[in-house]
This record gives sequence, C-alpha cells and structure tokens, in this order.
Amino acid sequence: MTGGEPTPAQDTTRVALLGTGRMGTAIARKVAAAGYPLRLWNRTPERARAVGVGEVAATPREAVAGAGVVLSVLYDPASVRQVYASLAGSPGQVFVEMSTVGPEVAEELAPRLAEGGAELLAAPILGTTTAIEQGGALVLVGGEAGAFERAREVLAAFAQPEHVGGRRDAAGLKLVANAMLGGGSLLAAELLSLAVRAGLNREDAFRLLARIMPALQVRRRSYLERVHEPPMFTLDGLVKDLTLALDLGRASRAPLPVTALARELYAEAALDHGHREMSAVIERYLVPGTGGTPAHGRGSGAVD
Repeated sequence: MTGGEPTPAQDTTRVALLGTGRMGTAIARKVAAAGYPLRLWNRTPERARAVGVGEVAATPREAVAGAGVVLSVLYDPASVRQVYASLAGSPGQVFVEMSTVGPEVAEELAPRLAEGGAELLAAPILGTTTAIEQGGALVLVGGEAGAFERAREVLAAFAQPEHVGGRRDAAGLKLVANAMLGGGSLLAAELLSLAVRAGLNREDAFRLLARIMPALQVRRRSYLERVHEPPMFTLDGLVKDLTLALDLGRASRAPLPVTALARELYAEAALDHGHREMSAVIERYLVPGTGGTPAHGRGSGAVD
C-alpha cells in the first residue's frame, strides 16, 4: 500500500492523532480514507472537529486510550513535552512523534512510554500538505524495527515511510533537510532580486533557479507574484527549525556559518511576515508596493 493509493485497512488498528494543524488535518483525512478508526485531539477542539473525520477527544489521554498507533504532529519542543507529559503508554502501543523538534525530545519521552510497555518512533515528515494529499511526502522513521513494522501500514496511508535507523538519526536528518531547504530558498530569493535589478526576465530567472533546485516550484507564486498565503511552511516555523539545526551543530561541534546567517535573515523577515510562506523572505529584498524593485536594506548587497 502506498501513500498515493489508500486502500481499506487490513486490520482494525485504532489510530489516535494529536494535533490537527494544517499537516495533522491532511494526515487525518488520509488515515480515515484508508479505513482506520480514528480519534483526534487538538488544543483548540473546534479545529479538530473541523477536520470532518473521526471522533474528537477532550484530552490527549482520552484520544490515545485503546489506540494501537498514536501519531503526534505538534509545533515545537515545548508543545510536544507538554502534551506527552499527560500520557502513559500501554503494552503494544506505538507512538509516532512526527514533529520537527530535534533529537533530544524523543529520547526524553521514550523511557517514560516504555514503562507502560509502549514504544516510541521519531518520524518527521519531509513534504507539504499537498505532498501528503498526493502521497508524495517522505517520513523518516527512527526507532526499533519491530515498532516500525507495526506502524508501517498506518504511515503508508499518507506518505512513504523509510526506516533510517535510530530516533536521533531521523530527527537529525530532518534538521539537515530543512536547513538545506532554507538555505537554498533564501539564495533563490536573493538571486531573483538580482535578476530583476539587472534587467533580466523574472520568469526566465526563476525557471533556471528551479531547474537547479526543483523544490522551488511549489512556491512559484510566492516568488514571482508575491502571494505568500495560505502558507505551507511559515517563516516562523523555518526560523524554529534553523534554530534547532544550529543547536545540533553546537552539540556536534560542527561549524554552520551559512545556516547561522540564513537563520538571521529569515528571523529579520519574520518580524513582518512570520505567519506567511517561508519564501516571503523575498520581501526583505524588495521595496513594498513597487512590484519587485530590490531594497537597499542591511545585507542586501545593493550598490547605488
């Protein structure tokens, strides 16, 4: 079974999903379409009800009761720790923590869940909500192989699960990938503004940049038309992930000067555009209301 071709569940595995933001909502609908009994929880219950599938639980503990596989898609380390603080695993349960929170959090949570007989996988997602809907997202899964096998079919209902080793491996690889996405996307914004200043065709320039970095294509309207909503991956979210990547770099004694500069420039753009698409970083290179004239801001490299 693949993420692109949901089929009826082959067993009656009950699934719980904690967190129904954009990504959680897309996952919930795919899991329900595959035939799994589903119970949802979200900090704001109205958002869970708005998903339109499954039952809605009042608390995380209520949501996971009786579930064979528990998926969590939350925002940051603090929210993951807060939600899991109220949970105790049951024998045979597999918790699949899919948030981008760095390698330390899952290692903190695993022993507590193991006391109740449950296992924890770290399984961050590479891909947008559209990729989830189309079955093209990749899930990097870290943890015991047996737990992965028990959760594999549920994960395959909405993505392409790949076992990459331990929990730290999965969490670290996700940070590496997101740092690459952030660095490349920032450079694309900078070079696109250069093309405009140099009098080159904007669409031709974007086409060539996207030929080198195909991931830019999903944000074409953001780069070319400055349409940054609705967001797939917010500037605030990327700043959070780059911060986590820098934390990993410090812990590993790996110098990351380019990542550090990218984080600084994204954070600067996030002051005005934090809840917009990450490619709204292009706004720091442009003068508002001019349709794309490069700005003379700090670090712009502009020359009169």
